[in-house]
Amino acid sequence: MIGSNCPRTIHGSAQAESALAPYSYLSSPHGRMLAKFLYGIAEFERDLISERVKSGLAAARARGRKLGRQVGVRPKSEKLYPKVMEAIEAGRSYRWIARDLGISKNTVTEIVRRHRETA
Repeated sequence: MIGSNCPRTIHGSAQAESALAPYSYLSSPHGRMLAKFLYGIAEFERDLISERVKSGLAAARARGRKLGRQVGVRPKSEKLYPKVMEAIEAGRSYRWIARDLGISKNTVTEIVRRHRETA
């Protein structure tokens, strides 16, 4: 815990000093050395975690796994397209349409945007 906050605490601002009242050992050279040591270990651990995550993502890509957001149009929004456009032409609001069809307002917006791009 102290390792993640160490860069801010070692440089010592007035705000940091008041936040560090429970950590009075930082006022001595030995305490600051210990804090820097703990900071180094915390940084090393963060680097190891980052390395493991990156190698895991690379391995997933090598196995052909698709990462990230789903690409393309979702089938549900294609099925709802006629109902959404009918409600839009009837003068309904996006919120009303979303509530009526059980979808999000953003999905309604996306369906309308796609329709306008193709029209």
